[in-house]
Amino acid sequence: MNRRQFTAAMALLPAGLRAAETLQEHGRKVVDKCIQALGGDAFRQMPGHLETGRAFRFYNDHLTGLAPAKVYTKYLETSRGDAQAGKTLREVQRQVLGRNDDETVLLSATEGWDITYRGAEAIPAERIDQFRETTLTDIFYILRTRMDEPNMSLFSRGAEVVDNVPTEVVDYYDADNRNVTVWIHSSTWLPVRQLVKRWDPLIKERRQEFTFFTKYRDAGRGIMWPHEFERERDGEKTYQLISDKVTVGVYNDSMFQLPAKVKVLKK
Repeated sequence: MNRRQFTAAMALLPAGLRAAETLQEHGRKVVDKCIQALGGDAFRQMPGHLETGRAFRFYNDHLTGLAPAKVYTKYLETSRGDAQAGKTLREVQRQVLGRNDDETVLLSATEGWDITYRGAEAIPAERIDQFRETTLTDIFYILRTRMDEPNMSLFSRGAEVVDNVPTEVVDYYDADNRNVTVWIHSSTWLPVRQLVKRWDPLIKERRQEFTFFTKYRDAGRGIMWPHEFERERDGEKTYQLISDKVTVGVYNDSMFQLPAKVKVLKK
């Protein structure tokens, strides 16, 4: 359901049940509690973090890849009044993979590089687009970075019990009509899972992508962060990150840029 369909559906309800503003107000209260549970101002001003653990990839529910992983994330700030603030991805990532740190992946909004002992190879544009869309619809990125964007709206969908866990369900819509549904634990006020529906041009259908968040611990500065992420597409597990440790940190821009002397490989 997109924002227009949601609004139309609400308009068909009796006035006593509709209470569109009340749904927005309740949703905002739930989200404010969630932000406070994640660390409040410390969470929203977090410069970056490092997740150290193991990354797993799956196909048809079968394990296809496993590697020790160090995932560095740096948040980029934009000036106030930036007309493109809602269009610009404000996150860069550095993934260091392998038992001997023998592969590095750099990802940003505009480019990506896969670096090994042979040199650096440009990452295909479709993978960059996937990184951008996955980040823009990530609930932690939304709560930290996107809450003040123009035309970002949210609505409460009420309470729901998920896997015997009481939750509050909130729908997000952005200016480009992306929709993210998030389930927030009604006792801890931490995100439990999220749902994003993405259009797949190959099969010409929308696919459901669930992400589950568990094992929250303090990552420093009072910021709570899940140490296990698990992603499913249409009911099949595709990715899992299990972190032994997550730490909040400040990282230089050079960590996320292609080294000047590295050999660039041509396909």
